[in-house]
Amino acid sequence: MQLARASLAVLVVLAGSAGAQPRAPAAAPPPATRPTLIALAPLSTLGAEDTSAAAKKLEAELARELGTAAATKIVSGAEVVDAIKKAKKPILRACDGDPGCLTELGKLVSASHVVFGEVGGLGDVQVIYLVLVEVASGKEVRRAQAAMAVADQGGIKGGAIRLIDPDRFTGRLVVTTPVSGAVIYVDGRRIGKSPAPPVPLPVGSRALRVTHPEHRDFVRFVEISFDQDTPIAVELTRYASIETELGATDPGAPIRKLTYVDVPPRWYRTWWAIAGFSAVALTGALVVGVATADGVGFDASGTVRPPR
Repeated sequence: MQLARASLAVLVVLAGSAGAQPRAPAAAPPPATRPTLIALAPLSTLGAEDTSAAAKKLEAELARELGTAAATKIVSGAEVVDAIKKAKKPILRACDGDPGCLTELGKLVSASHVVFGEVGGLGDVQVIYLVLVEVASGKEVRRAQAAMAVADQGGIKGGAIRLIDPDRFTGRLVVTTPVSGAVIYVDGRRIGKSPAPPVPLPVGSRALRVTHPEHRDFVRFVEISFDQDTPIAVELTRYASIETELGATDPGAPIRKLTYVDVPPRWYRTWWAIAGFSAVALTGALVVGVATADGVGFDASGTVRPPR
């Protein structure tokens, strides 16, 4: 009876396994949605809300640039503070970049994204460290920074672009050269031939190489600044051998006279040195020939007896 029950249990398990469907692979997390309404949390300094007049001025400028970068409406820091007071949730004024806290703040004002900024400094340069949080997923999307005194980074405008749409954080490289048909490479990637229009490139240091089959390569590093043209004048040096060949085929080129100067030959090229070297070589060949004729190998040893 026990054996029959065990067999029945095995059959039930096998039947359940046969009818089970394989699990589908886990779906990839959806990409972050485009901001439709951004809430700007009050700026903080050293982990606390900054209520100074300078901070409020930076906050207003940041709100304006974020709205331009995202092409959407911004809930300002002052409006966020009013909503927090009405909801009687003062803890939301000290999120300090925490995604969970910023998510609750975004839900409070019905925003799709929240931006948190902390004001700091690097020497004489004032910097705002920015965090973008998506309310729907409750996760951090991106970080960026805005350096106000660094022109090539674009200040607050550049920081807003880097946070909202980093693909647009670019400048333009303008290469000019009198040589037509020179190939232009940036970071090893071909971008065109001269004459070339301005080329948009990511901000930062880039390796530039301009090459032409009749000229020496031009290689240098260039710094691309945000939303600016970086002009580079390329002077290519023509190969000397090609200059001579092109000059010789030009019918109008003047004929150059070549002057030959008699230079005494080196001592090892004189007739007596060559004759001496030849005599030494001939003597060596005779010695080798006699030795091999007597049957003595080069690496063998023995006694050579005169013939009887």
